[in-house]
Amino acid sequence: MTHARVARTVEGLSLDLDLALPPGITTLTGPPSSGKTLLLEIIAGFAPADVGRILIDDAIVFDAASRVNLPARRRQCGYIPARDGLFPAMTVRQNLMFAAAGWARLERHKRVAEMLERFELADALDLHPRDLPPARRLRAEIARALMAEPSLLLIDDRAPDESLLRILPAAFDGPILLVTADLDLCYAAAAHLALLEAGRIVQRGPARDVIEHPESLASARLLGIANLFAGSIAGLDPGRNQSRLECESFTLSAPYLKGHLKGDRVAVAIRAEDVRVHAGEIEPGVNFLPATLLHTSERPRAVLLEFAGGISACLSREQFEQQKDNRSWQVEFPPAALRVF
Repeated sequence: MTHARVARTVEGLSLDLDLALPPGITTLTGPPSSGKTLLLEIIAGFAPADVGRILIDDAIVFDAASRVNLPARRRQCGYIPARDGLFPAMTVRQNLMFAAAGWARLERHKRVAEMLERFELADALDLHPRDLPPARRLRAEIARALMAEPSLLLIDDRAPDESLLRILPAAFDGPILLVTADLDLCYAAAAHLALLEAGRIVQRGPARDVIEHPESLASARLLGIANLFAGSIAGLDPGRNQSRLECESFTLSAPYLKGHLKGDRVAVAIRAEDVRVHAGEIEPGVNFLPATLLHTSERPRAVLLEFAGGISACLSREQFEQQKDNRSWQVEFPPAALRVF
């Protein structure tokens, strides 16, 4: 088991969390100064915790109550900081050979060759870090960290690509904690995701479940959900599986909200990708709202439409081309796409 239960108060931040790390990739995301790097430094042994306990592969490396605090070099933890950590005067091969110094000569050369091949660096073995693009420098740095056969791998915000994260679990079968703001990467390659805000984990679980099913307004914000509205429950009908929600300037129909009462204050969230857009002239349906288009902006594969009232919708280019000449607009909030907290 690898597990961290730690608390640390520093200027402007109170970190207090409990995080289990199973084998595979766990991603950690949160806004700047929320405690992501501090957590990695505490686990690795480069920063102290005020209280708590840290286990790495069932070994206690920190326990404030019993005053156990192993130094970083004894924690069996590979740590990749946010800044480049390769030795700049050494080639890629020399960096790996340095990390493998504890092995016998033949074994050292064998392991370095295997690691270079595994991380697709065989053509870069005689290059210096400055000669490599950032993505390949990161591969070299991870390869060097794995030469020491750690029990845990920590990677700060280094923008890994998806192909690297496909290679990584095959090269290392222990827990990997990766800091990233790239939710597409989390969805595609991570087994688990933890959302961190102001030093607290607000949601954790299988990565796709967390991304698709935020459990709180804080989670919705961290996941970048654009449409967030305050409201109250105006009606509940369990027989029809319906709830009626009163927001500031519109009323919405949502699935029945079990465990809530009429009059409860709630927050409503819906992703811009889930908002449907129609011409104003068509017959309105459930959760159709007249809307005033304020602005459009290009995205790599889509167009973002911003309407009055803080409503955003994201359309494919083809969908936008079909509707860009609308004389008036309606937006639709499909009931099944609404998240209510």
